[in-house]
Formats: sequence, C-alpha cells, structure tokens
Amino acid sequence: MIYKNFAKLFLILTLTTLACGLPTASTNPTTVPVQEATLAPTEIPPIQQLTVDQLKNVQYQLGVQEQHTVIQLTDGQYQQGTDPTSLDFAYAGVTEYISIGDLTGDGINEAAAIFFENYGGTGQFGFLTIYSNVNGLPVFLYSVMIDDRPIINSMSIENGEVFLDAVTHGFEDAGCCPMLGTTRRYVLANNQLRMVNYTTATPDGTKRVIEITSPINGAEVTGSLQVSGNVSTAPFENNLSYFIYDEVGNQIAAGPVAVSAPDLGAPGTFNETFTLEGIPAGTTIYLELQDISAADGSWLAMDAVKLIVK
Repeated sequence: MIYKNFAKLFLILTLTTLACGLPTASTNPTTVPVQEATLAPTEIPPIQQLTVDQLKNVQYQLGVQEQHTVIQLTDGQYQQGTDPTSLDFAYAGVTEYISIGDLTGDGINEAAAIFFENYGGTGQFGFLTIYSNVNGLPVFLYSVMIDDRPIINSMSIENGEVFLDAVTHGFEDAGCCPMLGTTRRYVLANNQLRMVNYTTATPDGTKRVIEITSPINGAEVTGSLQVSGNVSTAPFENNLSYFIYDEVGNQIAAGPVAVSAPDLGAPGTFNETFTLEGIPAGTTIYLELQDISAADGSWLAMDAVKLIVK
C-alpha cells in the first residue's frame, strides 16, 4: 500500500516537472525586418547628337526651284546632268560652314549649315538651312536664302541663335562682286527662321547697329509699350520705322520712331511709347525697329524683341 502511494506520488512529481520544463509559445514574436525591393532606375539612353558627317549625306530641299524638289546628297554634293548649259542641270552642295547646337531650348541639338545651289551660269545661291534631330538623324526643317554669290565669313550657333557674318550685294554692287558687309541673327520660331538682328557696314567700315535696351526679350507687356535704345549711326532724317508682327508674321502695327542725335550720322538714342490696344491677351508679338534705306528700301539695320501681351 505504501509502495503504491509512493509510486503515485513519484508519477505526479515527474509529470509536474516535465510540464514546467516544456517551452511555451512567446506572446511577443520576434519581428523579422522586411526588406523592400529596390527597383533599378530605368536607364534613359543618351540622345544621339547630329554630326558633321551626317550633314554631308542628307536630304536637302532645293530653295530656288518653285517646286522645292527634295534631293539626296552624297559626300556633300548633288548634281543632275553634266552640261551646265542644259535646262535640267542642277547642283547643290553643303559647305564647311556647319554648326550644331540647341535652337529650341529642349536640350536636343539642331544643325545649321550653309548650302549653295547652281543651275548653270554664274548664279551661286547661298542658303542658311536648319536640320532637326529626329532619333539621331538630321531631317530638313527650313532654309532661307542669303544672297546670290555671298561671301561667308562665319556662321555659328550662339545662345540659342544662329549668327551669320556674310558679305552680300549692296544697291550698287555688280553681280560678280558683293561689297556689303552684314551680320544677321536668327531664332527658330514655329519651325521657321526669324531674323531678330541685322547690321550693315558703311563705306568707311562703321557698323550700323540698332539696339533695343528696353523692353528685354521675352518680357510681358500690357496696354502700352515703352521702347528705348540706341543706334550707332543716326538714320536718314533721324527716323526709324517700327513694326509689330504676330508669331506667324502678320503685321499688326507700324509707324515712325524718332531718333535724337547731335549730328547727321552720329550715334543717337530713341524713346517711344506705342499702344497695344486691340491685341488680345496671350498674344506673342515681335517688335522690330528698322533703319530703311531711302535709296532702295533695303534694310540698313534692324533689331527685334519677342514680347507676350498680358
């Protein structure tokens, strides 16, 4: 009897000991840090820039012909026919004057190049031509004629503009021999070249310059427009002409601008106020000041600013 009670007591103690020693589930489970998957950044392929070699093998739109035929250059040249006296003869070639730079502010470079066209005879027609960058390939965009047989001194893309220094024909120059020194600045607006500055040289080498100092390019204007600036050489009868155009070239307003100068042909200044009445808010306009030759109506100098009407 004593043995049985002892066995029962031993069994109870053993089971109690085992129960106390068994592991229990934790009420505070260990937190395993979750690592967020990091996606590799999408690599944007670099923009392939245009090259000079590409410009030697481009499609080019002839500028003299009324039908504006598109031709293909090979190694910088195109020629149709071998006899310059034949009616169907045509030649076009790109010169060494090629410049690559951004004309639109989007970080993608355009290309500017000087081309010459000849259709037999003495005419050598120079064109300033712009190519856009389409997936790394040059695509003809626009061209503007410089002159017949111009002498190109330099051409470059500077600060989003095309700068051209060329000798062209003055009013009395013979066809063979241009004598008028000029500089021109162009911007690319609505996929077209718009001249925004033009200078010529006087017979003694003085450069005729108009400089609009106010308002600045890109300014917002409303109601009326006060324009001031200076000229290097006072114009005929001390009068410039102003013109206001919209973005597509429609003339909105025009009139005279008086120049104050101490003597004929001396440096001078101008300060005029124009009304903007009737021009809708939000319209982008170009204000041009021109020094127009009394002899033949050609430009002697020009300056322009782009403005936004509020």
